[in-house]
Amino acid sequence: MATTHQQILQSLRKKDFKPVYFLHGPEPYFIDSIEKFIEENALPEEQKAFNQIILYGKDVDANTVIDNARRFPMMAEHQVVILREAQMMRELKDLETYLQQPQPSTILVICHKHKNFTGKKLIDLASKTGVVFESKKLYENQVFDWVQDHIRSLGYDITSHATNLLIEYLGTDVSVIVLELEKLALHLEKGVTINEEHIEEYVGISREYNVFELNKALGLRDIAKVSR
Repeated sequence: MATTHQQILQSLRKKDFKPVYFLHGPEPYFIDSIEKFIEENALPEEQKAFNQIILYGKDVDANTVIDNARRFPMMAEHQVVILREAQMMRELKDLETYLQQPQPSTILVICHKHKNFTGKKLIDLASKTGVVFESKKLYENQVFDWVQDHIRSLGYDITSHATNLLIEYLGTDVSVIVLELEKLALHLEKGVTINEEHIEEYVGISREYNVFELNKALGLRDIAKVSR
């Protein structure tokens, strides 16, 4: 089962958990957000101490992951096993044995960041019993729409000029944009339409470097201002 970032989050909000989540690709933000949601919401707080395990690929082998994943939860419906930095684990393909018949009460989250995983058999097995998600970098022409959609999901709106200003200043790194939007949201009430003034005040963009001011300076051939 391959699906989109938003579809996965919608399913998770409905508590529709799968035995396996194989998250891989060059864009870490989408992988981190899915992992974080599962870590924070799959189990109630009182069950996490005994039923939530976080492993790191550089420190474990496949047998350790499998042994933990095959455990039964303690006085709970599920246990959560999160494998971070899976790209650093040797012989990740050895998890194929487990994926052929995963433990139904385990939610295994495999996070393979910064590059795609190319083991077709493992991906095929994971897709049969769970969710496979390829986390792609956004193309430059996709960032504008993504920013607007993300802001609406937070309960705000944003003008086109403010969106362009944000992207011009921060670039297209999704993680950086999200961090600044979260900081900005701390200062604004839900339902507010974010404009250029909000971006300048709360993201820290000096009006002198506002991209629209820059365009004006270029049009007026104000070389001194452009060079600052």
